[in-house]
Amino acid sequence: MSTDPSAPEVSVVMSVYNGADALPRTLHSVLSQEGADFEFIVIDDGSSDASGRILDEWAASHPRLRVIHQHNTGLTRALIRGCAEARGAFIARQDCGDVSLPGRLAAQVAVLRARSEVVAVSCHTGFVGPGHEPLYTVEFDEQRLNVGLREGVSGRFVGPSHHGSMMFRRGDYEAAGGYRAAFHFAQDLDLWTRLIERGPFAVVHHALYEAMLEPRSISGTQTQEQQRLAALIAGATCARRTGSDEAAYLAEAATIRPARRGELHRRVALGHYFIGSCLRYTNPRAAGDYFRQALASNPWLWRARLRWLQVVISRAVGR
Repeated sequence: MSTDPSAPEVSVVMSVYNGADALPRTLHSVLSQEGADFEFIVIDDGSSDASGRILDEWAASHPRLRVIHQHNTGLTRALIRGCAEARGAFIARQDCGDVSLPGRLAAQVAVLRARSEVVAVSCHTGFVGPGHEPLYTVEFDEQRLNVGLREGVSGRFVGPSHHGSMMFRRGDYEAAGGYRAAFHFAQDLDLWTRLIERGPFAVVHHALYEAMLEPRSISGTQTQEQQRLAALIAGATCARRTGSDEAAYLAEAATIRPARRGELHRRVALGHYFIGSCLRYTNPRAAGDYFRQALASNPWLWRARLRWLQVVISRAVGR
C-alpha cells in the first residue's frame, strides 16, 4: 500500500481499444465526478484509431488523467497493468463507452470509509443501447450479491450488476491475487469469487453506472465463451475452498479464446436482435431498426424477421 501522502484516495482504472467515438463521453463522466479524491488511469491497449490522440489531448488539460500507451495485450492484461499502477487505497473500475453518473465515486467511497469489513462495493446499473436508448436496469441487494458469490445459484456463482460498477480495496485486491491472465473473459467473476473470501460486498442502492450494450462487445459476442469460463470458475472456486488444487481449471480457462470471425458475424446479428427485443414495446421504431440490422448480418435469423414484421404491422395499424 502506498504511503505517499500525495496519493489520491481512489484510482479509477480503464482499458481502451479502438474506442475513440465513445471515449470523450466516458472521460467526461469520470473527470467531472465530485466529492472524491481520485486519479484516472487509462491503458491505451494498442488502439489503431484516434483513441491515443484523444487521451493525450485530455490528459494535457486534466492532471488527474494518467495515460499509458502499450501494445495490444487484451482487456485482462491491460487491467492487471492499470491496477498495478494504482496509487489509491480504493480501485474503481470503468469501461470505455460507459458512464459513471454524478455522485458515483463519492457514494462508493463513503461506504468503504464507513464499513471497514466491506472489501468491495457495487451499485445498480442502467443499460442503454448504442443510440443511448434505455433498455433495462440491473439491481442487486447486498444479501443476494453475497449469497451469489459465497454459495452460488444453480451451481454457478453470480456477480454484481456490471464489472464497471465496482470499487474495491486495493489491499484486498492484491492479497486475493488480482486479475488473473488465464481468463481472457470473465476475469471479473474470477476476481469477485476470490475477493468475497476476504470479506463481504456492499451495494449502493441507486443506479450510478450506465453501461452501453453494443452488439459487438465482449458480452454481446462472447456469451458462449463466458458461460464456459463461468463453469470453470465455479470448479476452481469449489476446489480452492475445499483445499484442492485449482491449476487444472486455470489451465483450461487459458485455452478459451475469442470466437472466429465467421462466428462473430452471426453473434453480432443476435446482439442486434436482443437490443431490438428490449425496445419492442417502449421504442418500436428503434426496435425495427435493430431487427433490420440483425437481418443484414444474418438474413436467416427468422426470429428477427418475425419481430420486424410485427413492428411494421403494429406501426401501420397504429397510424
